[in-house]
Amino acid sequence: MSFFEQVMQNRILLTALVSWALAQLIKILIELIRTHQLNWRLVFATGGMPSSHSSLVVALATAVGLTQGFGSPLFAVAVVLAFVVMYDAQGIRRQAGNQARIINKMLQNVEKAGIKVDKNLKELLGHTPIQVLGGTLLGIIVALLMN
Repeated sequence: MSFFEQVMQNRILLTALVSWALAQLIKILIELIRTHQLNWRLVFATGGMPSSHSSLVVALATAVGLTQGFGSPLFAVAVVLAFVVMYDAQGIRRQAGNQARIINKMLQNVEKAGIKVDKNLKELLGHTPIQVLGGTLLGIIVALLMN
């Protein structure tokens, strides 16, 4: 069996990827409802509702638990990974986004003074706790449906 065939038959990996893709599509739908504009760039954007990072790792952990057992060492590793990713998403990356927002405002003042700035920093980096919760619930639901 080829590498590609093995990957395509890996139910745990497919579960995680489907959950990530659904989270990204939901972001596009929310933006469409909110602004009445279809923004396909959101497929690979960070931040927003639901957290695709959380959805990915929670679907992974849940699928591992369902297939390998919730007492397995592999499930423990997946849960720890999920906690690290979710903590980072709503803590560190969110704060980095807030700092980028402040720096961008400062750069606007610099530009008003006649100094050219190449581009602004990306502000939408992290997630609010509710966005992480949304991704978590989506990940669990996808894993339950696929496994």
